[in-house]
Amino acid sequence: QVRLVESGGGLVQPGGSLRLSCAASGIRFSIYHMGWYRQAAGKQRESVASITNTGSTRYADSVKGRFTISRDNAEETVYLQMNSLKPEDTAVYYCNADSRFNNYWGQGTQVTVSS
Repeated sequence: QVRLVESGGGLVQPGGSLRLSCAASGIRFSIYHMGWYRQAAGKQRESVASITNTGSTRYADSVKGRFTISRDNAEETVYLQMNSLKPEDTAVYYCNADSRFNNYWGQGTQVTVSS
């Protein structure tokens, strides 16, 4: 059974930081490209950051310089370090695992940036 379990979300003040984690099981983690997406209320889901199975990273323009994606293949976990958070970063954040043949989603974790 494939599972992607996100954690680390919560309420944070503007300018604060959070670190999201996504623990994977049931897949050969090292071959998957991993990504973080987010969906704010009333908006479409959008890509935030991604990391390939070889470690190449990409970021949405809105988070460049503030967010960092990383992965630990031994722990089968992908992380999203979020710094200098803004109210517009408020959303449900989802983890995604993508290979040539399969695509999986986590259940999401809520991030709320508010004073």
